[in-house]
Order: sequence, then C-alpha cells, then structure tokens
Amino acid sequence: MAAQNPIGWFEIYVTDMDRAQKFYETVLGVSLIELPNPEGTTGKMMAFPGDENAPGASGCLVKDEMGAPSAKGTLIYFVCEDCAVELARVEAAGGKVITPKMDIGDFGFCGIVSDTEGNSIGLHSMQ
Repeated sequence: MAAQNPIGWFEIYVTDMDRAQKFYETVLGVSLIELPNPEGTTGKMMAFPGDENAPGASGCLVKDEMGAPSAKGTLIYFVCEDCAVELARVEAAGGKVITPKMDIGDFGFCGIVSDTEGNSIGLHSMQ
C-alpha cells in the first residue's frame, strides 16, 4: 500500500449552519454540498468539495449535539494559492483575522482566522 497523508476526513462543528456555510463559501470561494444524515442522527452536514483520488483530505461542516465550535481545539489548514486572498475576505464574511499572512520559511505562508462560529482555522499557501 502506498504512503498516504494521515488525515482522511475532518468535521468542523457549527451552531448556525447557514451563517457558517456562507462564511466558508465566501472566504474559500467554493460551494458546499449537503450530505445525507447517517442513520440515527438528526444533525446537518455540508461537505467541502473534494476528490477522493487527490492528495489531502476533505470534510464538512456539522451541526449536531455531539460537538460544539471551539477556538482551542484542533487547527485545520485550508490550502490556498495565495492565502492573502482568502485572508482579505474573512472580515467581510463575518470572521476575524487572528494572525495575518506570515512567512514560515521553506513551508510557505499561513494565516489564522476565527470563523463565524468561534472556530480557529488556518489558511496555507506556498506563495
């Protein structure tokens, strides 16, 4: 079996799905897709676009009682062409820039933001 990245899926918990969906679609310039609920659940899931044959992982926003938004939990980085573009969209979309674009040497650039739900997320690019 070929080596693979260790993350296969992620879930970002939200309290207001419509608000969170608008934030992520605006900042990342993508359209999220509603997923069917797993049997026995009542939450709502909106998936980020993804290709299971491409490197990296996809995931979704989740509104469910099993999780709650948090700024102090796991930090997920979204890949960008130039993270300055997405960082510039954050405040207009209702979020807050925590760390502006910073140089991380050979690993490119990143910034950290707070989404509309109170989650911290990272934006990463090589330029």
